[in-house]
Amino acid sequence: MIQNKNYLSIYAKSFNWAGFFLPKQTYKKCSSLYNFCRVVDNIADDKNSVELKESEFNEFKNDFIQKNYNNPVIENMWDIIDEFSISLKVVNDLFDGIKSDIKQTVKLNSKKELLIYSYRVAGTVGLMMAKILKVNKKSSLKSAIDLGIAMQLTNISRDVVEDLNNGRAYINDDFDDIKSTLKLAEKFYESSFYSINEIPIRFRFSILVARRVYRKIGYKILNKKNLENYKASGKIFVSNLEKIIETFFAIFDLIKLLLANKNDNYIEHDHFLISEELNLNERI
Repeated sequence: MIQNKNYLSIYAKSFNWAGFFLPKQTYKKCSSLYNFCRVVDNIADDKNSVELKESEFNEFKNDFIQKNYNNPVIENMWDIIDEFSISLKVVNDLFDGIKSDIKQTVKLNSKKELLIYSYRVAGTVGLMMAKILKVNKKSSLKSAIDLGIAMQLTNISRDVVEDLNNGRAYINDDFDDIKSTLKLAEKFYESSFYSINEIPIRFRFSILVARRVYRKIGYKILNKKNLENYKASGKIFVSNLEKIIETFFAIFDLIKLLLANKNDNYIEHDHFLISEELNLNERI
């Protein structure tokens, strides 16, 4: 029997902080989703040979397809899929994203490749998380994808040096490229905001906190001003004090949403490049 850990509390402290504001059972389901994503992602991130990682990835994916419930991570994931009617195309998109990292070197060469990769490894997670949070409206589910993409673009901007050391060049080792990626992330953070009103109110504040805390990472990166300061700062993170401050500001976001009279049907989603390769409507 494989041990079922709470990877959310180990690897995703910003999300775990936001998860504090969720009902216990909902947090547990979100944690199970994260566990699944983290286990498969760890296969790609391990220091093993490409051949061994490919073998481990294929074994895990096959166990998932075959519903090998000896692995509680897989069993819990299937419970989520069944309970919230998550399309298997979304899970397969996630697998495709992780598989694309299992190479000696990874190099993305265009905005389209960057957005498709970000959708696969994170937009999928945003979509599945929204399903757990009982979001049903199509335009709102697209905004959940946007929030996942925004967070992934923030991740990529933060981890340029670490990724390059691991043979992964999602963007160039250049501060202008980092700023450009964070500017792109801002578009997706913005297009995610008003759809949060479609999340049941008992879950809403948690997402606003997660959005604010993760967005703060991007602001801190921009404050480095140049590549030399960026590299000298090491891994950029949000301190506990900063999380408290962002949580306080999330209260104003909640009030803004409650007072807003905005229909998210008219939000523009920057999905054109992604849709050239993937039909997102089939996933939603």
